[in-house]
Amino acid sequence: MAQLAFLGLGVMGGPMAGHLQKAGHDVTVYNRTASKATAWVDAYAGAMAETPRGAAEGADFVMACVGNDDDLRGVCLGDEGAFAGMKSGAVFVDHTTVSAAVTRELYAAAGDGGVSFVDAPISGGQAGAENAVLSIMCGGDQAAYDAALPVMEVYSKICRRIGESGAGQMTKMCNQIAIAGLVQGLSEALHFADKAGLDGRAVVEVISQGAAGSWQMANRYETMLDDHFEHGFATDWMRKDLGICLSTADETGASLPVTALVDQFYKDVQKMGGGRWDTSSLFKRLQALG
Repeated sequence: MAQLAFLGLGVMGGPMAGHLQKAGHDVTVYNRTASKATAWVDAYAGAMAETPRGAAEGADFVMACVGNDDDLRGVCLGDEGAFAGMKSGAVFVDHTTVSAAVTRELYAAAGDGGVSFVDAPISGGQAGAENAVLSIMCGGDQAAYDAALPVMEVYSKICRRIGESGAGQMTKMCNQIAIAGLVQGLSEALHFADKAGLDGRAVVEVISQGAAGSWQMANRYETMLDDHFEHGFATDWMRKDLGICLSTADETGASLPVTALVDQFYKDVQKMGGGRWDTSSLFKRLQALG
């Protein structure tokens, strides 16, 4: 078993760190709001530290799941950042969805200190974290990935190295691009069924067995029809992720017209007060339009 640190105990990070502790690893946690770290220790045992550096000292692997580029820099860099406390040869695994640019920046900074850095964004939402069935897409050096894989397998159903540093984040962008279009399509289908006087549940029961079927349809159509939009991954976070996608598309020359349109629909949801509603709230937007 390994000595681990886990930085960030939100709806994803908390359960992931818990799985590691339950698997027999020795986990020290850090969270910006200390009360969450205290609650985690009460629930899982393990230990907590007051700084990322304190959590990382002596760890073989340091896992992070925080909010955005600036949050990630904050827990990595500086006198109290994790890199300052990590021993030579340790591996930093970042599960945050951030830009490929900050990933490559931190990959280089870690290397300067004799530390490896793997970008490993996750998909599967809060339920995936709680049930240890996340999908993890990775970038970074093969040796660092191979070393960290047994740790990541504790809370994943699939984990793959896609390529060099930044490749994991680029793959996560593909994931979010695909989700945006799928959720909007499902929302429009349910909205159309309602306006046509059809039973939405009966419609989905039929079409989900054909080419229209998707994870979003199987897992979200009922809650959408029940006006329930509290499933973890918030619209605010989706807009953050789509912003990264669109910015990167400008850099690479990719064309993302549907993604850009759906991003504006999520902006409408925010204006409705739905920043914390989950991504399926695109349906609620259509309902509000009449």
